[in-house]
Amino acid sequence: MLILSFDTATDIATACVWRDGDVLAESATHARSVAAQRVLADIDRLMGDTGVAPADLDLVVAGTGPGTFTGLRIGLAAARALGFALGIPVKGVSTLDALRAGDGVGVACVDARRGEVFAAGGGLEAQAIAPEALADVLPPGTVCAGDGAIRYRDRLGALDIPADDSPLHVPWARHHAALADGAGPPEPLYIRAPDADRALAARAAS
Repeated sequence: MLILSFDTATDIATACVWRDGDVLAESATHARSVAAQRVLADIDRLMGDTGVAPADLDLVVAGTGPGTFTGLRIGLAAARALGFALGIPVKGVSTLDALRAGDGVGVACVDARRGEVFAAGGGLEAQAIAPEALADVLPPGTVCAGDGAIRYRDRLGALDIPADDSPLHVPWARHHAALADGAGPPEPLYIRAPDADRALAARAAS
């Protein structure tokens, strides 16, 4: 099966062309706030490098977050549009699950802003939590990876945080492809209400 997978939920947008368990090409674009906007260019380049035509694809798999709301919406909209145009299925894989697929990673930790992280693993369901609270409920030495782990390294106590430049902090799209068999629909995993919704609710209550 030939799969195109990508994730735009964090400040690192990843993409991968995958065939029957083999990575044909992949990319990771580091561009805070605009990484999601560049993912289609990354996909076009990867497919050109591998000689894969859009019509060859069997499946699109997109990251469902949690992460930045704008990036997540861009990625899922692109995935649905590609699937519709090509007449192929589209599935979604949690960005946290993709991070946890990294070798030895026990807990995925994505920066949730507002002094919190989105975390899952080690017996925890996906949730927004303060870094100190996360450290309190996990055994010391638990490997914790993701951009939230990097940002809040000094607040995560005795958890094992890989070096900042470790590939374990990247939600590689190859993991999304590998998890495709058990994937669900391409629906966003927000966990928390968007800031805009919170602001509207506050105005309505005032």
